[in-house]
Amino acid sequence: MPGDIFGRTADGQAVTRHVLDRGGLRVHVIDFGAVVTAIEVPDRAGRRANVVLGLDTLAGYETVSPSFGAVIGRFANRIAGGRFSLDGQTYRLPVNEGPNTLHGGPRNFGRRLWRVERSDATRLALSRRSPDGEEGFPGNLDVQVVYSLPADGLLRIDYAATTNRPTVLNLTNHSYFNLAGEGAGSVLDHVVRLEADAYTPTDATQIPTGEIRPVAGTPFDFRTPHPLGARIRVGDPQLAIAKGYDHSFVLRGTAGTLRPVATCIDPGSGRRLDVSTTQPALQLYSGNTLDGALIGPSGRIYRSGDGVCFETQGFPDAPNRPDFPSAVLRPGTIFQATTTFRFSAA
Repeated sequence: MPGDIFGRTADGQAVTRHVLDRGGLRVHVIDFGAVVTAIEVPDRAGRRANVVLGLDTLAGYETVSPSFGAVIGRFANRIAGGRFSLDGQTYRLPVNEGPNTLHGGPRNFGRRLWRVERSDATRLALSRRSPDGEEGFPGNLDVQVVYSLPADGLLRIDYAATTNRPTVLNLTNHSYFNLAGEGAGSVLDHVVRLEADAYTPTDATQIPTGEIRPVAGTPFDFRTPHPLGARIRVGDPQLAIAKGYDHSFVLRGTAGTLRPVATCIDPGSGRRLDVSTTQPALQLYSGNTLDGALIGPSGRIYRSGDGVCFETQGFPDAPNRPDFPSAVLRPGTIFQATTTFRFSAA
């Protein structure tokens, strides 16, 4: 099913928008960046609202978007010093956050046009080849992302990738959720639970120190539900570095197995989000760098804390941390990962 034209890139390429619709759930995706531009779900009274942050124009996604709704690669999160070594060879990457590479560099997968492989009412398959040397990463990488609505209220994202040379890979979707509705203001009253007993603290540039630190007795303990903002102003050095939450949590259960890892509830609307994944980690991000410079489709300004991200992924800086789960992908193997977002209301 063809999509409608969302806009044209700066170099004139047409970008299409595809709408997946099942039951009360409607998901809008564009083939630029494989970006989820809107997720419409009902509240407890049946009133539908978009629950992710975004931008009005394609130009915004090309130039100023902080990865709203995008598929991130080749490497989600941070790589220290914009470099890593693999099989005795050092690779240098463009740095785009202080001394480090964030989300694969300034022209990561979220700033590239994807190919539409299939589009119908409940399924959208997108693919692209990331050529050898793109943003400094080795190997021709063939990657596919499939968005589907397999059941009422359920958005599923399946990732797959292969390479012709050893490379590193870490993929995620970077949606900013506001279950009260896009533009509704702060999400710090959203009640969050994470299935995580530990997290990875960082240095002053937000690179993991290598420690796996228990969450017990810290503001990072979300094992029982509590508001996202309940401890965000506690005088913890880790919160000061990130200006809130921007940390990788070590998820319970076996990586590779689809299992529940997070819940988020907006008390006002009754909307609930349940996240499951096969990935080993989840980056909890409280929208700390939203500073009032961006205006959403609602016509309202986005400020710090106006969205929360549940970025299911591998460990940050894994290419430089042999003690972390490996992010290496080799020829003849297939990278596969799945994340689901289930929406409900009560």
